[in-house]
Amino acid sequence: MALLRSGWLWRQTSVLKRWKLNWCDLWIDGSLCFYKNESRRDLEHRVSLKTRCVDVRSGLECGGVSPPESNPRENLVVVQLSNGSTVNLCANSEDESIAWKLTLLDTRRNPVFQYDPYEDSYEAIPINSYHTVYITPGAGPGTHQVLVQRDPFDGVMERMALGLLAGMAAGTAMRSFLFMPFFFC
Repeated sequence: MALLRSGWLWRQTSVLKRWKLNWCDLWIDGSLCFYKNESRRDLEHRVSLKTRCVDVRSGLECGGVSPPESNPRENLVVVQLSNGSTVNLCANSEDESIAWKLTLLDTRRNPVFQYDPYEDSYEAIPINSYHTVYITPGAGPGTHQVLVQRDPFDGVMERMALGLLAGMAAGTAMRSFLFMPFFFC
């Protein structure tokens, strides 16, 4: 797997809102990984940007976020996720924060890559409106795959059916309790 960008970034923890210095790797599959050091042995946190990233802001666009001590606001990078949470980062310089922002946005825009083993390179594949990519045999050298992204509404009907079933069971139980006084008369 190809590495798009790596380096030291400050990351704000989600619970205590403290800033921690982590080694960060952004992989071509959209994984943003945070490690304790450059050896990449102790993974602390991982965010999948391909499916969860909504927007990336940097510098003065990051309202409401305070940078770590001795770092200016221009070094901030905020990644907004689809569940409403954010990943707050701080680079060592303004140029580095802009470079991280552009790389993160590029990762979000190009969601699928095909590896060509003969050229030892990756090629971006556009996704159609159904969030599906079809790679047909003979379309190019190398291995061919069919990749289908999961629909975000997949499983909604199953959850709704389960809720209806639970509601019917609760309603049946409540009805039996309501008619119980008539049996004692």
